[in-house]
Amino acid sequence: MTDCRKLVQQRKARIMSVLTAFEEEVAQLIINTLNLEDIEAGSIDPESPLFNEGLGLDSIDALELSLAISTNYGLQIKSDDSENTKIFSNLRSLSQHIENNRNK
Repeated sequence: MTDCRKLVQQRKARIMSVLTAFEEEVAQLIINTLNLEDIEAGSIDPESPLFNEGLGLDSIDALELSLAISTNYGLQIKSDDSENTKIFSNLRSLSQHIENNRNK
C-alpha cells in the first residue's frame, strides 16, 4: 500500500510541475526581462521559489519584472503591496495573479 501511495504522490507532483501555456508565457517574460540566458521557460518549476534558492532573483529583479508586467499586461504591482511575498512566491502564483488582474 505504501508503494501505491508513493506512486500517486509522484504522479501528482509531476502534474503540478507542468507549465500551463500562460505560465510558460510569464516564464519567458521573466527570462527576457532579466536576461536569464541559460534558462529555458519550460525548465522552470512553477512551484519553486523565484527568489533566493529558486531562480535566485532579488529585489531589483522584482522591480524590473513589475515594470515588464505593467507594460505587457497593464497590471501595476506596487512595491508596498502587502501581498507581494505571496504574489512573487513562485511562477504559478505570479501567473495566477497576472491572469486574474490584468487589463490586456
